[in-house]
Amino acid sequence: MNQVPAIRLNNGTLMPQLGFGVWQVPDAEAEQAVGTALEAGYRSIDTAAIYGNERGTGKALAASGVDRAELFVTTKLWNGPQQKWGRDEVLRAFDDSLGKLGLDHVDLYLIHWPRPMRDDFVAIWKAFEEIAESGRARAVGVSNFRPADLDRLAAESALVPAVNQVELHPLFPQEELRALHASRGIATEAWSPLGQGKELLALPAVTEIAAKHGRSAAQVVLRWHLQHGNVVIPKSVTPSRIRENLDVFGFELDADDTAALDALGAGPAGRRIGPDPAEFDV
Repeated sequence: MNQVPAIRLNNGTLMPQLGFGVWQVPDAEAEQAVGTALEAGYRSIDTAAIYGNERGTGKALAASGVDRAELFVTTKLWNGPQQKWGRDEVLRAFDDSLGKLGLDHVDLYLIHWPRPMRDDFVAIWKAFEEIAESGRARAVGVSNFRPADLDRLAAESALVPAVNQVELHPLFPQEELRALHASRGIATEAWSPLGQGKELLALPAVTEIAAKHGRSAAQVVLRWHLQHGNVVIPKSVTPSRIRENLDVFGFELDADDTAALDALGAGPAGRRIGPDPAEFDV
């Protein structure tokens, strides 16, 4: 039985709180990795056009035998600097993603980066409004948007993003942004929820809590996210870790555990690991 709880997005769509991410998974490996995740019980899969693995992801979805109604599939528009992005370009990119995935709709479609220096994400969002209205994306949202970017959308569109997927982990907890999301009915989704590399998972504050609960460091950090209400999409190509990352519903962190993890962002290791959305335009 799938034990992952669901959150209700601002348009009523239900989204599993824990999913499987495929960033940096080559297309040739995506079919097997996603297939393993679906066998383990994951029902939410997060990919993106720029990941180059939508075809492999789609093959796994088709081969899984899981009813489409049980799946929650996210992909993202790569609004890169190679061209000007308007309605027609967005709709073509969306059709291309659907074709590679082999689907007639996705459950969530995201603008991958705001690229504020290009001043075009509002025009892109207008095309997302059209996609949402068509029903070919059950929900639409954004990724890596800052408060200023969300304010800009709010000033120019009545459609509130269902989700903002951002870098978020105990070393970069994004309290201000999470509070803004909560005030506007935007779900917070964490990419790189375990940080990158082993730094976060090797910190004494994390390993001591893991030992206390008889769990892995990764399970403790994922549990921290879940208890804060974040949606998480850990990724792995190792079958044992894929299963381990899903096995986080049989224990709870207590107040002391949560406080210790909350404090890491203000400590010497606290920082952003990925690109700054204010500057990213690759």
